[in-house]
Amino acid sequence: MRMKRSASLADLLVAGGFVRPHVLWRGLQLGRPDWACWPKILLLSLSGVIVEPFAWLQSLLWGSQLRQLSLPPDPIVVIGHWRSGTTYLHQLLACDPTMATARNSLTVAPQVALLFRLPIRLILGIGMTSVRPIDAVPWGIDEPQEDELGVARLSIDTNMAGMAFPRCYPFHFRRSVLSSSCRFERQWLYFTRLTCLHEGPCKSQLLIKNSAHTARVALVLKHFPRARFILLQRDPQASIRSLVQVKQRLAALVGLQVPPEDGIQVDETVHAHHQLLHAFECDRDQIPADQLLELSYEDLVRHPLASVERIYRVFQLPSWAVAEASIRKRVAQAAIYRADPVLLSHHAEESLQQQLAGVVAEVQD
Repeated sequence: MRMKRSASLADLLVAGGFVRPHVLWRGLQLGRPDWACWPKILLLSLSGVIVEPFAWLQSLLWGSQLRQLSLPPDPIVVIGHWRSGTTYLHQLLACDPTMATARNSLTVAPQVALLFRLPIRLILGIGMTSVRPIDAVPWGIDEPQEDELGVARLSIDTNMAGMAFPRCYPFHFRRSVLSSSCRFERQWLYFTRLTCLHEGPCKSQLLIKNSAHTARVALVLKHFPRARFILLQRDPQASIRSLVQVKQRLAALVGLQVPPEDGIQVDETVHAHHQLLHAFECDRDQIPADQLLELSYEDLVRHPLASVERIYRVFQLPSWAVAEASIRKRVAQAAIYRADPVLLSHHAEESLQQQLAGVVAEVQD
């Protein structure tokens, strides 16, 4: 399960750098890192320490404006299990010039992203590779990014803690996805305001993409009662298999522990998949019928333009006329995309087949 391509220093920092010191300290209290990973710990911790004084300065300069900023009441929220097409849909919707959304230039270091806007763009523009190290997906400074990655710099209570400490993944999944702390809620709202300010005043709509929000429907509706949800759905086998490979590669990139072998991660991921979707089903009835659209991975991949146009039509989004050309261009670019092959060990693949067969049998009974 080795990474298929090398990662630059900028890639490493985008994936896991600039974590605020108190957040990293809390993480080290919750999970014991491996000695083999200390070079990464040193790099990631130093990056956060270096910018910490400037984080206080950004807070001083923009804190009042952020507190007073009003968020759009009806964001588009893309959810669904990881590796179900959420990133592709996010990329397409983010082409809309009226959509404010988190991007790599923000999530890499949100605590200083306003203060160091130009230096961040310069450094990432030079240093980032053209595709993500964990897969073949194109990325760059302006590529949209899920808000979880930005909040992870500000709070340990995110799903990314389970990626940094892969042997503790089930623990962090329970505490940070199936449950949410007041710290996370506070930092998530702060980051969402930061997103709108970072994107500029011309963006009238808010776009959020985060698979972990699949289990946080009640939290999202608490602050955004008119939120419109797009639920991506994919064959569980393909989604789980792909996520296990991504977990292995993320651990190689930013993990502070040597990951468990893929057979164990299959077991953990099958269980987490069930828990995530069960949590959504428990809260599904809280979403008004006209605020939920379900979209299959297959439809999105085969008919991306029609799928996005359907979203605009169902949710009566007013910006299709100004967004269509950019979305068409992105669809054309994606036509040459070739996903990395997903290969698990024989033992892990066998375990995946057996566990999902058991789930199907339970449903049929």
